[in-house]
Amino acid sequence: MRSHLVLLGLAGCAVLAWSALTVLPVQAQPSPAYEALTISALRARSYGEGSLRVERTLQVTAAFTRTLIQFDSDGLRVYGFMNIPRGKGPFPTVIVLHGYVNPRTYRTPYAYTQPYADALARAGFLVVHPDYRGHGRSEGTPEGEDNLFRVGYAVDVLNLIAHLRKLPQVDANAIGLFGHSMGGGIAQRVISVDRGVKAVVLYGSMSGDERLNVERIRNVFRRVPRLPEDDVPGAFWSRISPISYAAEWQAAVELHHGARDAQVPIAWSRDLHRLLTELGKPSALVEYPEGGHVLQGRDRDEMMRRAIAFFRRTLAAPAP
Repeated sequence: MRSHLVLLGLAGCAVLAWSALTVLPVQAQPSPAYEALTISALRARSYGEGSLRVERTLQVTAAFTRTLIQFDSDGLRVYGFMNIPRGKGPFPTVIVLHGYVNPRTYRTPYAYTQPYADALARAGFLVVHPDYRGHGRSEGTPEGEDNLFRVGYAVDVLNLIAHLRKLPQVDANAIGLFGHSMGGGIAQRVISVDRGVKAVVLYGSMSGDERLNVERIRNVFRRVPRLPEDDVPGAFWSRISPISYAAEWQAAVELHHGARDAQVPIAWSRDLHRLLTELGKPSALVEYPEGGHVLQGRDRDEMMRRAIAFFRRTLAAPAP
């Protein structure tokens, strides 16, 4: 059952004594459920309980082996796939975070982001592609208080990172993220919490400002009058939004965005690049004049070429 925060305002209420009017202020108490969504709360908790397990081999190629994996995330069993390159590890590792796909139709490993994961594996990176809770075989639900602002998805990724750092095949000091659309928004939350992530590619990314995201989802994507996030008191929003913590980001950032993206405004990537530059953070923005929300053809190939070069610089991956 969903809980609701009730705000009690007593401005103007008073108790009348014989000769004096005393105003008794009442302050709203913060909701523990909403507090748990804040960046500070996510930083304060622990990750990586349970284990990560390889369930079976899905495919063997000349460059890498693809396996079906499952890992524990806050009591849920979450699935995904892992591409392990040929050669001797430990390998620099990239986690590929997909954008919105209807959870009821999502299937592992056939997400639209699989080709990006495969290209990175062919370049010598160990690549993990999580499904998120409620997607495909993964337990849990995409709805509910623990996934407002997609925080639950970020928690799945933070648990995954903690598991990966324990694997002998993974270079624990060379982990990066590649996030498209919603996955880019998730990546921004992750690097706000786990400052050990070295690099992130944000591709057609949602904003780090949740006010912009909720407005876009409500008015453009779903065209509904209200979302569950609208019930969260405004005092929490800046503490939930990753953009509020950009000054503390440690990861190098490379942004890619199609100028004709009708889903996510390119202005969001331009604004983030400008902010990071002003903060003195390593950031680069590549625009594709004819590109849409999902880059195609030469634009896609150029984006992957640049992303691979970026991860080789930032994660110190040797050329194959």
